[in-house]
Amino acid sequence: MALREELRQTGEWLFRWRSYLPLLLIALFLFALAGLRHPHGRGLPGGSWEIFCLAVSFAGLGIRFFTGGYVPAGTSGRNVKGQVADVLNTTGVYSLVRHPLYLGNFLMWLGIALFWGLWWLSLIIVLILWLYYERIMFAEEEFLREKFGEAFVQWAGKTPALIPKFGNWVRPNLPFSLKTAVRKEYGGFFAMIAVFTALKIAGEFLSRGGLWIGWRWAVLFGGSLIIYLGVRYLKKRTDWLRVEGR
Repeated sequence: MALREELRQTGEWLFRWRSYLPLLLIALFLFALAGLRHPHGRGLPGGSWEIFCLAVSFAGLGIRFFTGGYVPAGTSGRNVKGQVADVLNTTGVYSLVRHPLYLGNFLMWLGIALFWGLWWLSLIIVLILWLYYERIMFAEEEFLREKFGEAFVQWAGKTPALIPKFGNWVRPNLPFSLKTAVRKEYGGFFAMIAVFTALKIAGEFLSRGGLWIGWRWAVLFGGSLIIYLGVRYLKKRTDWLRVEGR
């Protein structure tokens, strides 16, 4: 099999399982826990470092939120069986960067990877994510090239893959839909806060020798859980979050 076909096949497989494979990174975090154990470890960085890591991850979530609020139905979805694209997104965030959702994912994971302040853990996760998303992006672009032809080639020729080029901004074709953005990203918001909270509890358990979490973290987790349950109810039980054409 030629390298191009092999990369595409690998990317398509990773695409189908992209929502679950990152969970394998949990094994790395479990291994890294040994580096936090006292008296040999150094404990958690805490304080302003936690705020910085949260800010990095929220920046990633913000990119996904902003992107999801503009795109039409049939694009930028969570389909797992294969690629779907009824139209080629080239305006809004997609005029700045070709893969804004994966840029958002990368930043969300980067904030999590930095949380314990272990440089080697952050480096390994960044390398894994780079290889992981590179192959998925390759498979997606092969699909778009075949479906949209010259339109894709022209758009890809002027739009970076992951580093936004802000001078390229083109006004979106559709208005921003807050309901659509919330419907798409509420699960990712809660999952992100839950992971941060779990890392905080695990780190404090080893560094302090007992289960402990500050009131700020308790409020953050509790608030995110309430938001998640509320939005999930609206999504599953009502039509309030449904928007025509989104």
